[in-house]
Amino acid sequence: MTAERKHGGRERTRLELYVGKGGVGKTTLACATAMAYARAGQTVLLASLDQAHSLGDALGFRFPHDPGTVTGIARVLPGLDVIEVDSLALLEDRFRDVTRMLSAGGAHTHDHGIDLAALDPAELTGLPGVQELLMLVEIAQFADENDWDVIVVDCPPSADMLRIVTAPDTLLGYLERIWPPHARAMSTISTDLRRAVLAATVDRIVKAVSEVRDLLGDHDRTGARLVTVAERVALAESGRVRSAAALLELRLDAVIVNKVLPPMPEPSGPAEAVHPAVHWYHNRRAEQFDVIEALGKAMRDIPVLIAQHTGAEPVGLGSLQALSYAVGSGASDAGTAFMLGDNPAEVRTRSGEPVVRLESGTGLHSVYAMRMHLPVVDPATLRLGRVEDDLIVGADGLRRRVRLAPVLRRCTVDAAELDSGYLVVRFRPDPDVWPLTPESR
Repeated sequence: MTAERKHGGRERTRLELYVGKGGVGKTTLACATAMAYARAGQTVLLASLDQAHSLGDALGFRFPHDPGTVTGIARVLPGLDVIEVDSLALLEDRFRDVTRMLSAGGAHTHDHGIDLAALDPAELTGLPGVQELLMLVEIAQFADENDWDVIVVDCPPSADMLRIVTAPDTLLGYLERIWPPHARAMSTISTDLRRAVLAATVDRIVKAVSEVRDLLGDHDRTGARLVTVAERVALAESGRVRSAAALLELRLDAVIVNKVLPPMPEPSGPAEAVHPAVHWYHNRRAEQFDVIEALGKAMRDIPVLIAQHTGAEPVGLGSLQALSYAVGSGASDAGTAFMLGDNPAEVRTRSGEPVVRLESGTGLHSVYAMRMHLPVVDPATLRLGRVEDDLIVGADGLRRRVRLAPVLRRCTVDAAELDSGYLVVRFRPDPDVWPLTPESR
């Protein structure tokens, strides 16, 4: 156990994200997993970021969603707390905090004509990423409190969740270019109190969003589990999520194939005497396992787990607790359970952090290679660009700014290729900025 994973004398809270398309059973499996953790003696917070608020429906528990009020945490079982994060209520609450802070500094009406009090919080819902960021900040604050061993997060559908994960880097990138840290630092010591308060407020936002980004990228604490179903259309979706997770440096621990038909004895007697429904069942199960086999081949480095179909929909605490035993079946503790793990990163991890090495040459004749894990589904979607000290990498509908290593910032891109699930970009020194040495003359 490393010292960095300790906080206040105990192991730091882990974050386990359940992602996948709508209707595949993310909420159900997140609930069952959280219950299995709690039964194993761990303290658990089960949090929903899905604004459809299906967590309460699954648990048979009604959360109060009063206008303008942030939903609190409720205990449903010993060791298991739950919360549905209401992004609109969070937005209204945090907006009031900001306006009060600025008003206290005399910035109710800014010299430049900015009057935040003239805005209604509901109007800010149109700003892309605002509500998503607030939900992530809330989860990061829960993790920082270290009151739970693990936070199990029921995420929105895949496309929405991937957009949420990109929000911290997007905002921090914009702020760094629009109002750089050194300019904000000068504003905080300005004689203009209103400008100083505004700079301090932005610094608070940057700190909170940076903590979210760091938590999501911490492979020792945060991991995701992709929930899918055994259908052909799910193969491509699973591949895109895997590609996005690698691009965004999100640890993907497992793919869980849900609603798989359990085994049934082979029919006996003449084939014509067997009911057609029995033939359908065996054929459908065979089709499911063909998909599972293909999924395993496509994701050789990621465990593919099976969650059998339960028949009746598991709704309510009783049904979900019964499912939680199947989730953790065959385990002596939570660390060796079928779908549970203390920290899969200690056993298997693959960071998306680029690795840079000198391939050949010296001085201006050097060739540097940057290698990063990127299992692209459709190579035709790969896009590369350069903005100042960042490399822009786009693939499978997502884009990320990758901060280049110092040596590469004085280089130009020479070539790029995909090599067995990795993106390899080669750089050559730029003669205009490369320091001259006797060897390079």
